[in-house]
Amino acid sequence: MDFVLPHAWPLIVAGGFTVGLLVGLTGVGAGSLTTPFLISTIGINPVVAVGTDLLFACVTKASAAWRHHRLGNVNIAIVLWLSLGSLPAAAAVFYWLAHNALDAAMLGRHIRTLLAMALFISALAIAAFPLAAQRRNSEPASGDEPQIKARPLWTVLLGAVLGTAVALTSVGAGAIGVVALTALYPVLPIRRLVGTDIVHAIPLTLVAGLAHLSLGNVDVMLLATLLVGSVPGIAIGSRLTGTLPDWALRGALASMLCLAAVAVASK
Repeated sequence: MDFVLPHAWPLIVAGGFTVGLLVGLTGVGAGSLTTPFLISTIGINPVVAVGTDLLFACVTKASAAWRHHRLGNVNIAIVLWLSLGSLPAAAAVFYWLAHNALDAAMLGRHIRTLLAMALFISALAIAAFPLAAQRRNSEPASGDEPQIKARPLWTVLLGAVLGTAVALTSVGAGAIGVVALTALYPVLPIRRLVGTDIVHAIPLTLVAGLAHLSLGNVDVMLLATLLVGSVPGIAIGSRLTGTLPDWALRGALASMLCLAAVAVASK
């Protein structure tokens, strides 16, 4: 477990608030921004940063998931097929980590490289999301919504990819998942794509976070400090949703992810 100097706690609270604000505004950002912030700004070991961020992302996404569930924006069948792929994949990653004597410094370097790649892909996915939205300008009203047929094989494979990425880098369950689901289910309305993706992220980040906790890769005090900032951030962001242009929010988030990728890669 990393030791964080007391003077860093206000910065960590501010970072948690910023991430919570972005999650409240866009539904994206918990896994994509917190890990690079902890690595490049606070100086946390990459393995501990990933483990702590996974539990942090689970908590921050839970509030958004409840709202989407109440609005009927969740396709349970797709969530189950995704989980059938993602949870075993994440478990396999942790089995490998637990049963192989890996050099900590080398593992940290590999995680930084994978994280930088995942951040760049997330930035591209966020930029591509409005294009997917344009394809649905003529989508039917909710009452006339077509029956969605699950695609089990491809959905399970997507879940396996997301589970592996999340277990290693904490990135992948948000923007990447939404864009991939868009390709698999082009007639599914955007609100249901986002809601389904967020709900799937909760068990995945919870299982992955608890596995990291069992391996000693979670700083509980650091997690609590992040949550102190994120809770009011999510509340404010949720209330600001719709008052700011979506293109500006997504452009800013994509730019932040690119900067975070550069910072992590050069750390």
